[in-house]
Amino acid sequence: MSATATTIANDRVSIELGEDGVAEVRFVRADKMNALDHDMFQRIIEAGHALQRMKGLRAVVLSGEGRAFCAGLDLSNFARKPAEDEPPLTERTYGNANRPQQVAMQWRKLPVPVIAAIHGVCFGGGLQIASGADIRIVHPETRMAIMEMKWGLVPDMGGYALWRGLVRDDVLRELIYTNREFNGAEAQALGLATYVDDNPRDRALAIARQIALKNPHAIRAAKRLQAGMFERETDAILLEESIEQHAIMRSRNQVEAVMAEMERRKPNFEDV
Repeated sequence: MSATATTIANDRVSIELGEDGVAEVRFVRADKMNALDHDMFQRIIEAGHALQRMKGLRAVVLSGEGRAFCAGLDLSNFARKPAEDEPPLTERTYGNANRPQQVAMQWRKLPVPVIAAIHGVCFGGGLQIASGADIRIVHPETRMAIMEMKWGLVPDMGGYALWRGLVRDDVLRELIYTNREFNGAEAQALGLATYVDDNPRDRALAIARQIALKNPHAIRAAKRLQAGMFERETDAILLEESIEQHAIMRSRNQVEAVMAEMERRKPNFEDV
């Protein structure tokens, strides 16, 4: 495992990888409630690239410093004139996504589980980023909204793809059409929060550290299987399960998982 090291530290995002393989990613634009300006978009994408390359990574905890997880789009974006060479939103500049979509979708694309710890304010693009996480831990008094309709826009940072399976269709329509605000406690009832907790970051870290003790090859395979659940037909899902399991069974890490359980000790896995 890598020693604790800050991989990225700038005026927008920081990453710290612990010896347990858990990386803490924090939005650090606290003076602006971590709102999404041009530089914030870029730094978040750079953080995603760094995590993709990171050795020994087992899980990610995503949170924001200051009074907010992320207040959504910085209003300065409305006055910003696009650069002449800036591609249109319809251009797929990050695989299947454009730049704003990648900011939220990249957490689903990471090979390891991502847990968002949400507090304070989580509006618009901030909620779509949080929705990209595998698991969301939300403070009960967090202020949340699908905010885009307030500005005459539609959610366009991957929300429609990310909310599938989370929110009932008619409920999602109401939240989008009205851009009404709701709190963390209601978010759990709506399907946008996994757990409600007075200390979301501590709860997120506890879950991440539990995940970090599992076979990293199996965890990554499970995330790949989850990613295909809504796109693939049943026959394809069944075959993919078999392919993933065949590759894992009797591997060094799978045997170690069994032995550690039987011997009641901490496992010693080979990193991916």
